[in-house]
Amino acid sequence: MPPARTASTRVALVVVTSIFFMWGLLTSLNDVLIPHLKAVFDLNYTRAMLVQFAFFGAYLLVSIPAGKVVDRVGYKQGIVIGLLVAGAGALLFLPAAASRSYEVFLGALFILASGIVLLQVSANPYVSLLGDPRHAASRLNLAQAFNSLGHAVSLPLGGMLILGGTVLGADAIAALAPADLAAYQLGQAKAVQIPYAGLALILLALAGGVWAFQLPALREATEAAARQKHRFADVLRHAHVRWGVLAIFLYVGAEVAIGSIMVNYLAQPSIGNMDAATAAERYVVLYPLGAMLGRFLGSALLRRVDVRLMLAAFAGMAALLLGVTMTTEGRVAMWSVIAIGLFNSILFPTIFTLAIERLGPLTEKASSLLVMAIFGGAVVPLLQGAAADRFGVQSSFTVPLLCYVYIAWYAWRGSRVTGTVSAPAPAQAVRA
Repeated sequence: MPPARTASTRVALVVVTSIFFMWGLLTSLNDVLIPHLKAVFDLNYTRAMLVQFAFFGAYLLVSIPAGKVVDRVGYKQGIVIGLLVAGAGALLFLPAAASRSYEVFLGALFILASGIVLLQVSANPYVSLLGDPRHAASRLNLAQAFNSLGHAVSLPLGGMLILGGTVLGADAIAALAPADLAAYQLGQAKAVQIPYAGLALILLALAGGVWAFQLPALREATEAAARQKHRFADVLRHAHVRWGVLAIFLYVGAEVAIGSIMVNYLAQPSIGNMDAATAAERYVVLYPLGAMLGRFLGSALLRRVDVRLMLAAFAGMAALLLGVTMTTEGRVAMWSVIAIGLFNSILFPTIFTLAIERLGPLTEKASSLLVMAIFGGAVVPLLQGAAADRFGVQSSFTVPLLCYVYIAWYAWRGSRVTGTVSAPAPAQAVRA
């Protein structure tokens, strides 16, 4: 029997892009879970942000082991394993809901996020290497646009399925008898079972599809044995990688922090004066939609405009909009914070491609470090949550504002490649 025909790079990009969509959807559901669990378990902002800490904490703990897995099995099998682990994590939401325990929810989120870490370590460099190195930033922005589409789809879907039921206020919950409180918490917790059970089935089906699909198995034009000799210390000797790791940490932290607090922020009487479900379904959804639109536009513009100039301009605009929302009220404050999504658009994929620029055989280890830096999504929201509890939600936006200021500096100075770095070796397709 003749061997199965390997897919073209264009078809492979389409297949992998569907995975970007799925992990965007899963990540953004946290923004719906936070106000839901905050109300159900009567949490303050700091404890509610533990949802993001558990989810993005996986990036700190799992990224380096994930990189070793990808080194051993390759990008394609790394994607398959990541989908299987994420599917298992989604299934764990069923016993988490039955247990009525906030801590069990956090554990399920950690497992789900561990699968997404594997997907990130595998899929981001795979897309960057899947074609002409000169257009790596453009290609990754295009794939990330579908990641943003996943974010956008999850918000109205999650708002309808998870936030659509009646959620009692803190005073009403406190007045419930113990038996009524247990029944209420069980009913609210079960609101997450159907969405996550459906997502688990989709993830497991995707894993089977990718495993059966003949994706090109990419490998840098270097010997595998030579790659194994490099250490993470070799990667960190390059300044543009070190500063890039910090830029990813702060960018993801800022993006997640803003999205996590936005439902509660827009619901405030002085800002949007609306209920949580309306905020999620009609307005917060525009935050990732702006990112999606910006990534489609950015994918085209980055073929013509200097990459570092665009990165600096977009980070600067995000910082400016945060300044506006902090100093105004009503519709101006509301729309300025929503508009940040448009300028978030190109930041992650552009920082990522600048940080792995010309690394050759060091690319895989650099990718692991950059994905590990997504742990910023655990730390920065927690800092903003603590600031919101102490100083108020509006003042707490100072935390992500400082993050965007650093990213603008990275674009202008920190991303410049200095010293001796490997030439950009073309990727080669080999048999899986």
